[in-house]
Amino acid sequence: MARILIAGCGYIGGALAQRLVTGPHEVWGLRRRPMMMPLGVEPIEADLAVARTLRDLPPRLDFVIYSASPSGADDAHYRTAYVEGVKQLLGALDAQKQSPRRIFFLSSTSVFGQSKGEWVDESSATEPTDFRGKRVLEGESILEDGPFAATVLRLGGIYGPRRTSLIDRVRTGQASYRKGLPRYTNRIHRDDAVGALEHLMGLEAPARLYLTVDEDPAEDAVVLRWLAGILGSPEPRAEKETEAPSGRVATSKRCRNDLLLGTGYAFRFPSFREGYAALVSEAT
Repeated sequence: MARILIAGCGYIGGALAQRLVTGPHEVWGLRRRPMMMPLGVEPIEADLAVARTLRDLPPRLDFVIYSASPSGADDAHYRTAYVEGVKQLLGALDAQKQSPRRIFFLSSTSVFGQSKGEWVDESSATEPTDFRGKRVLEGESILEDGPFAATVLRLGGIYGPRRTSLIDRVRTGQASYRKGLPRYTNRIHRDDAVGALEHLMGLEAPARLYLTVDEDPAEDAVVLRWLAGILGSPEPRAEKETEAPSGRVATSKRCRNDLLLGTGYAFRFPSFREGYAALVSEAT
């Protein structure tokens, strides 16, 4: 039995908590507003960026999962979630003389800035192109320099139950892709993000870093056309586009998950086809 704190018990953290409490574990879920916590999870009302709210964490923690997400889309919110929150939580754990076996940090493939379809892995250069990736990478560095053993999971684009905006855009004919060079995208279904986390928690000595993406980095045009086919929707439009939404520079890279696969993890949804097909089936 393990004593587990999930700091940021939201989309992924909440699903992980729900899975863990079915086993012989004690699980605490920390949120600013801890309503609708999975049954059996002990709620903690706290703000990761506010030190005084973290003074009474559960003692003798074995694992801490840092799965916070920003509450807004600007630099200040990203700094709060991925920089200040990490600093304050590490400080609170240290001050309370905690000695967790490992901290798991949910990061993002946005820390990579490659834009020409390059293959990347855990050893590839991280040169993020905007503040989102920069703040997430800063959080990784703080954790790496901290006093506890840590493992970082760089997640691709997360989709799954209740995250069906791409399906909705294709179904309504609003989806489009950029002309020119292929733009590769990397994804992971929520259930595989949760499954990979649980799997790595069970390893004796997991690595410092894993790219946590499915087995098929795919061109966005291929994904959109495939979705249009199974939905019976209009063919997505090809448009000239120099920037991604919100002023982001459009990256294009293909993330390898060989290191994660080498640990023995088996994907439930090894590509977007299985994942989106399940979501479409559930909605019909």
